Amino acid sequence: MIPVKGYKGERVAVLGLGRSGLATAAALRAGGAEPLLWDDSPEARAKAEAEGFTLTDLTRHASLEGVACLVTSPGIPHLYPAAHPIIARALELGVPVDNDIGLFFQSAAGTEWDEMETPPKIVAVTGSNGKSTTTALIHHILRAAGKPVQMAGNIGKGVLSIDPPGEGEVVVLELSSYQTELARALTPDVAVFTNLSPDHLDRHGGMGGYFAAKARLFTMGGPDRAVIGVDEVEGRYLAGALAQGAQDDRVIRVSSGTKLEGFGWSVFARKGFLAEWRKGRQVASIDLREVKGLPGAHNHQNACAAYAACRALGLAPKLIEGALHSFAGLPHRSQLVGERAGVRFVNDSKATNVDSAAKALQAFPRIRWIAGGHGKEGGIASLKPLLGSVVKAYFIGHSARDFALQVGETPHEICETMERAVARAAEEAQAGEVVLLAPAAASFDQYPNFEKRGEDFTARVKALIG
Repeated sequence: MIPVKGYKGERVAVLGLGRSGLATAAALRAGGAEPLLWDDSPEARAKAEAEGFTLTDLTRHASLEGVACLVTSPGIPHLYPAAHPIIARALELGVPVDNDIGLFFQSAAGTEWDEMETPPKIVAVTGSNGKSTTTALIHHILRAAGKPVQMAGNIGKGVLSIDPPGEGEVVVLELSSYQTELARALTPDVAVFTNLSPDHLDRHGGMGGYFAAKARLFTMGGPDRAVIGVDEVEGRYLAGALAQGAQDDRVIRVSSGTKLEGFGWSVFARKGFLAEWRKGRQVASIDLREVKGLPGAHNHQNACAAYAACRALGLAPKLIEGALHSFAGLPHRSQLVGERAGVRFVNDSKATNVDSAAKALQAFPRIRWIAGGHGKEGGIASLKPLLGSVVKAYFIGHSARDFALQVGETPHEICETMERAVARAAEEAQAGEVVLLAPAAASFDQYPNFEKRGEDFTARVKALIG
C-alpha cells in the first residue's frame, strides 16, 4: 500500500467505493487522514461497512464543510454531461477534487528515494486503443530483463494498492482519460501516448475535451521522456508542442506505417519490421512478423511504443526483441485461443468500437468475422472499405440485423447468439482462415462486460476443438 501524504489529521471525502475507492480510503487512513466514505449504491456502502469503514452521507448539504479534499472514482462525471451533485457541491465550496492517480503521484516518492543508488521510475501509458497491451508489454519486457516491476492503474491493481517501489523498481501504469482528466498531480518519468480516436465524447464534451484529458499526462508535470504515437494529427500536435525541435530526443515519435527518419529519436514499423532511428541513422531493427502475441499493424504500433519506453529506461534492443517473442498477449485483445485443422480462433472482445474492430480486421488476410452486440452511433458502416478480408460475417446480439444492412455484398448470417455464431463459423472455416471475434459493439445487451463475452467465445471454441 502507498500511504497518502499531505492529509495527516485532515478529513478527506471519498466518493465511489469500488476497487479504487476502497483502496484510496485505506491509503488515506494509513497516511493519518480521516476518510469520509460514500457511494450512491447501497450494495457498495454495505461492502465498505463489511470491511470496517464508517460511512458519511455526503449528500447532506453541510457534509463537505471543513473537508480538505474530495477524492472521486474515475467513472463519476465531474463536468460533462453534468457534474455529480456531490462534486458540484465541492466545487461550489472550493474543496479541491482529486482522484487516486493524483494521490499516488503526490505520495509515491519520498525522501527515501534520494538515498537509493537507482531510484524507482514511473511509466504511464494513455491513448484510445492499445494502452492495455502496451502497458502489459512494457511490464513483460521489464520482467524478462530481470527488473523489479509492478503494474497498476486501469489494469492490474489500483495504484494505491501496490507496494512502495524499491531500489531500481519500475511502476507501469495504464491511465484512462477518466483518470488523467482530474488528477491534480501527474509526474511520470516516461509518458506514452498510443493514439487517439473518438470515444467517451459525452463525458469530455467532445473530441477537444477528450484530447485535452489525455494531454494532461504530458503537460502537467513534464516527463523526462515522452513516447508519442504520431499517426493522428493530435499526436503530431502533441509531439510538436513538447519538443524544442525535430532533433529534440526527449520526444520519441512512434508510427505504424510511416518512416520517421528525420527526428532526434523515432521508432516505427513498416511491412512487419520495427526500426529505431536516432539522429539520422538506424540503430536497431526487429522482425515482428513472427511475434505471435502481437498480430497486425495495430499491435506493431503497440510494440513500437513499448520498445521506445523500454529503450528510454535503458534496455538493450536485443533484450527487448527476445521478450517480444515470449509475450502471449492479453485476454480479449487479439488473443489466440485455439487452432484446429489450420483454422485459428482469435478473441478480440475488447474491440468494442469500430476503430478497434478496424484494426483487428486489418490484422488477418481471411476472416470469419463474429460481430455485434449493443451497437454504437453510426453502426459499422465505416468498416465497409475494410471488409475485403472478410470471407463471411456472423452477427449476434441486439444490433445483428442493423449490422447486416450495413455490410453490402459481404456474405453474412444473422446468428443472434455466440453459441450459434461460433458453431457456424467453425463449421464453414477453411485452413488458413481466422475465426475472429471483433464485435465493434458494446456487450451490455447479452453480457455484463466485454470480458464475459470473450470468455463465452473462448469456452465455446475450446469445447469445439477439444
